[in-house]
Amino acid sequence: MEDAAIVDLYWQRSDRALSETDKKYGRYCHSIAYRICGAVEDAEECVNDTWLRAWNSMPTERPSVLGAFLGRITRNLALDRIKARNTVKRGGGQAPLALSELEDCIPGGTSPEQAVEEKELEAVIGRFVASLPKTERIVFVQRYFYLIPIDEISRELGFHPGKVKSMLFRSRKKLRAALEKEGLS
Repeated sequence: MEDAAIVDLYWQRSDRALSETDKKYGRYCHSIAYRICGAVEDAEECVNDTWLRAWNSMPTERPSVLGAFLGRITRNLALDRIKARNTVKRGGGQAPLALSELEDCIPGGTSPEQAVEEKELEAVIGRFVASLPKTERIVFVQRYFYLIPIDEISRELGFHPGKVKSMLFRSRKKLRAALEKEGLS
């Protein structure tokens, strides 16, 4: 079923929207959640929560790219789950490691002014990622969106792990420069 038809089912509040979404995007969302959480049970809960969040947000939003919309929801839910788990139990894992690599580049905050800055930040990062050469973009997105370990990225792309690390280092350096140029560092 096409994305537009699935979105229409959500807007009609048809229960079939959930089953069609699961059929088309279940494996995709599960793989995102599993890579971040590292546990099948957590991934399944994130996916189920994704369907609920999509159901609740669809009357106000009509996403143009349903897969990206669902992937973003799943990723955010999985990161929230990891954050909650790590609050109780400090541990390793790819999510904290990958996100800590970006801490030097990306400012954080919670005030209303900073909320506006976050939207600007989102736009700058989007343009930055789009401007990267294809291979660098793939590596950057796999590492910082999907939180894939460097060794796995290097195996998948046929690169030495050192090359992937260098690409990520250079990309972070470029991102930092782009953010400074926009006054967002």
